[in-house]
Amino acid sequence: MDQASPEQLPETNAQAAAKPEKKEDNFFVFLLKLVAIVLIFRSFVFSPFTIPSESMLPRLVNGDYLLASKWSYGFSKYSLPLNIPLIPGRVFASQPKRGDIAIFKAPPLNDIDYIKRVIGLPGDQVQMRGGVLYLNGKAVKKEKVSDFVVAQSPNTDCAAASFAAIENGQAVCRYPRFRETLPNGRSYYVLDLGQTPQDDTAPVVVPEGHLFMMGDNRDNSLDSRFPAQAGAGIGLVPEKNLVGKATIIMWSTDGSAAWLAPWTWFTAARWDRIGGTF
Repeated sequence: MDQASPEQLPETNAQAAAKPEKKEDNFFVFLLKLVAIVLIFRSFVFSPFTIPSESMLPRLVNGDYLLASKWSYGFSKYSLPLNIPLIPGRVFASQPKRGDIAIFKAPPLNDIDYIKRVIGLPGDQVQMRGGVLYLNGKAVKKEKVSDFVVAQSPNTDCAAASFAAIENGQAVCRYPRFRETLPNGRSYYVLDLGQTPQDDTAPVVVPEGHLFMMGDNRDNSLDSRFPAQAGAGIGLVPEKNLVGKATIIMWSTDGSAAWLAPWTWFTAARWDRIGGTF
């Protein structure tokens, strides 16, 4: 009589009962691996960030969702979830370039992500005179270009009634726009809404290991022109606080979508902004 192969042997009750438990264990292990992969990816490769304000108009609009490269400036505890102090200092450090749009933990509390443009590097003297940026005693080229026009929406309101307009039957905000060109040739657009106290500042020399950061919406940005105070200015930003470099806009919404109305997820999208790079 032929001997039965292991595959043909009848299962005992204990073996049959153990199978579902094994599947549950496998699923639990799968979840742990998935969480680990996501954490590693977000900590060291790319991480999503949202734009909650209008301080970086016209380049970034409230409601933009972007990806930041985590490796561009190196890694520190601020690269990790909850600022877990597993990385001593800053490893694989790389200094930003003037004109980069960087995400960082804002002083003095170092617990909130901010996004601004890198203007001054260590050793640079930075000053504003009459709304014109000066680097190391020389005026940065500033040219008037066409106005920046953005549709009003739940995510975008005009800074003042004087900037509100109706164009082609749509409520918009129209802002004076300028092109700045840094000494390294990097150019970008800024908004200048009029004379404000932050248009004239004392000269500041950026100390070693720090950066001077500014918002492109010059009259609506609490940046390095203001002392570091919780909920207010950020002062000079330590390079160790860098989190990542803005790379691409992966989604943008005007804020009019409703969860219970799925079709509005598409009508609220700013399709022309998706895919924009820096």
